[in-house]
Amino acid sequence: MYIYNVTINIENSIHDPWLHWMKTEHIPAMLDTKKFSKALLTKVMVEEEMGGITYSVQYTTDSKQTLERYYKEDAETLRAQSKPFEGKFIAFRTELDVICEQ
Repeated sequence: MYIYNVTINIENSIHDPWLHWMKTEHIPAMLDTKKFSKALLTKVMVEEEMGGITYSVQYTTDSKQTLERYYKEDAETLRAQSKPFEGKFIAFRTELDVICEQ
């Protein structure tokens, strides 16, 4: 199992519309690619010096190969859909290889 993690710090001024968009549009669109079996949206419980609110979204996929297909086939289009929030968030992405789940 493999996890594609996206950590996002969103400015307070657009937090509510962004969170609504994430839950009702973006995460469902990610799952609609059929490359991810589930998504977990969490709020990071650390106060950032730069302000804003930080979230982590973990998308579970079966393999690195499937994630590579997402990058090639879907990532550009789905990332472009965040344009209404451009300049109001910072995001970074990490890949996690699940070693053990108990």
